[in-house]
Amino acid sequence: MTSKQEWLIDFYVDERGDSPVEAYIESLDDKTQNRLAWSIEELRLRNIHARTPLVKRVDGKLWELREESGKNIYRIVYFFFTGRRIVLLHGFQKKTQKTPSREIEIAQKRMDDFLRREGN
Repeated sequence: MTSKQEWLIDFYVDERGDSPVEAYIESLDDKTQNRLAWSIEELRLRNIHARTPLVKRVDGKLWELREESGKNIYRIVYFFFTGRRIVLLHGFQKKTQKTPSREIEIAQKRMDDFLRREGN
């Protein structure tokens, strides 16, 4: 039975029907995929109550889901949307201490596109 209080995870889908985050996750090794799947589920369960080290605010409405696997650091940028939805916008491997502005710009463009197409 699904509670009205449950949050949903949505993967951003572009106008061609492609889901860049799903494609990114599928490109990773099984161990990393499993770790990210666990983290995504934790985010769904904790939603707006999730805190560091699982998540961190990036910029404005954008947040990052944080995961490490082996010696690699992975991030999935997301935002919260009406109707208790968490929209996963962009995934990348982090190689610097600060999140590169290029990665934030990609997520921002996808969020703007999502909002434009959703009518908000």
